[in-house]
Amino acid sequence: MTPSGKTVDAALAQLRQALSTLESAVDGRFERERAHSDIEGEVRRVHADRSRLAQELDQAEFRANRLEEVNREVSRRLVTAMETIRAVLDR
Repeated sequence: MTPSGKTVDAALAQLRQALSTLESAVDGRFERERAHSDIEGEVRRVHADRSRLAQELDQAEFRANRLEEVNREVSRRLVTAMETIRAVLDR
């Protein structure tokens, strides 16, 4: 083989190596992009779940407060009814 043939072979070997390195870099980039996209999707799902849970918590707190108000009103009415019954019995 002539010296120029060796030079061409060496250049081709370097080109093949460079292409292989480039393919690996591109594959790695695609994989990171895919993973990043998966993570972004998961973050969106977590935010949606958090929003839904916050809304459910707000509704539950509202119902609990309403039940507390109703409970106080029922207690007040029971006390009034008992006092009325006592007054009637005491006559």
